[in-house]
Amino acid sequence: MLLRLLLLICAPLCEPTELFLIVSPSQPIEGNSMTLACKTEPPPRKLDVQLQFRFYKDGRPLGLDWDSIPELWIPAVWREDSGSYWCQAKTTPLRVKWSRRVQIQVHGVPISNVNLEIQPPGGYLMEGEKLVLVCLVTGGTGDITFFWYKGVLGLNLETKTQRSLTATFEIPVVMESDSEQYYCAADNGYGPRLSELVNITVRIPVSHPVLTLRAPGAQAVVGDVMELHCEVWRGSAPILYQFYHEDVALGSSSAPSGGGVSFNLSLTAEHSGNYYCEANNGLVAQRSEVVPLNIIVPTEDRKEVLTSRVMEVLLGISGPTTMALLFCCWLKRKIGSRSAGDPLRSLPSPVPQESTYLNSQGPEQLHPDYENVNVVSGDEVYSLAYCVQQEQQPAAGETRGSELVSDFRLSWNREDNQ
Repeated sequence: MLLRLLLLICAPLCEPTELFLIVSPSQPIEGNSMTLACKTEPPPRKLDVQLQFRFYKDGRPLGLDWDSIPELWIPAVWREDSGSYWCQAKTTPLRVKWSRRVQIQVHGVPISNVNLEIQPPGGYLMEGEKLVLVCLVTGGTGDITFFWYKGVLGLNLETKTQRSLTATFEIPVVMESDSEQYYCAADNGYGPRLSELVNITVRIPVSHPVLTLRAPGAQAVVGDVMELHCEVWRGSAPILYQFYHEDVALGSSSAPSGGGVSFNLSLTAEHSGNYYCEANNGLVAQRSEVVPLNIIVPTEDRKEVLTSRVMEVLLGISGPTTMALLFCCWLKRKIGSRSAGDPLRSLPSPVPQESTYLNSQGPEQLHPDYENVNVVSGDEVYSLAYCVQQEQQPAAGETRGSELVSDFRLSWNREDNQ
């Protein structure tokens, strides 16, 4: 009776059955899933027999405990998942069947298309900004080691290993010395792949320029050639310099490699005043402090300048006076020509006034009358003076046809205003 019971218990496993471990896919790729299936050949004849399964890798069990499901699904495998696998099946703790060992090799995908991107884009930064170098690949599996290099000789800046297709490296505050070529590399065990070189240019805004005036002697004299030198302490090239005199641009000059520039100026008396210069490298424009310049005029030149200015003043004020004089002369000549040509049609006698010379027995006195022609600045006054002379009454029997003579006199009266 007991023997028959034992035969019933061990019958499923005492039969000539074999366990097989089936791997799908047979050559798994990193990052993909993999399925392990434990099968018996031939399958159990009795349907009421319940088998328990368990899977192992390199002697370590996979999963927490035995399971009635003869399959194990692994969502993603990596190269470190490569190893020796097998499975077990049992009906009781005393009856366990082992499958044959299967060596599984997980394959990886080599790195492809390595690129280096920068933020901000364009490759031009101002000193003090943050530079971000992003290394990325479009193909590759497993853990990827990223490298960042500076310069063609490859000064290693940073190394990172992570299971990702992208990685970043930052320079929080860039300096002018960070202007260089950069590249990155990526390796997942199949050999490193390099990106293309990327140029990074860090530019420095110009500082306040300093203007220096250099004369041949201790003092600036009319006729000297003055050198105006403008220079900044720091700033990225190229730098454009502009020179100004009393806010009027004198000229400009460029420094392609940085440094300062000079501008030569042949001095005249009008060049006295304030000077400054401006520096601009495309990032910012800075202006220097104002530098005053007093130009010495030699005595001879000063006399010439004074004479010229006096002539200008005289011409300015004598123009109206000259016109008035010419008009008076023209008027006098015209009146005189009329008197000579037609004595009977001389100027009519002025209207007799009371207490004048009409009833006088002696020669009549000149009665002057004045009329201002023009009053100019200073102490000079020009006047038009004319006198009217009337002959005595004719005697009896004389013809009353005496001429009325008009005399015009132009006088230059000088009045002292003091």
